[in-house]
Amino acid sequence: MQEYEELKALVAEAEIDIDKAQGGNKAAGTRVRKQMQKIKQTAQLVRSRILEIRSAQ
Repeated sequence: MQEYEELKALVAEAEIDIDKAQGGNKAAGTRVRKQMQKIKQTAQLVRSRILEIRSAQ
């Protein structure tokens, strides 16, 4: 499922900035919040696709 692969990539990309944000980098914290919003949207899309697959069966 393409959406799931995208979700995994987004989480991996956020990891670097999360480490920086924990170190006190405010710009990295802003980037993390933006990335978390994208992750949330993608997770919702994955959830919808799973429901579509289940409904089709």
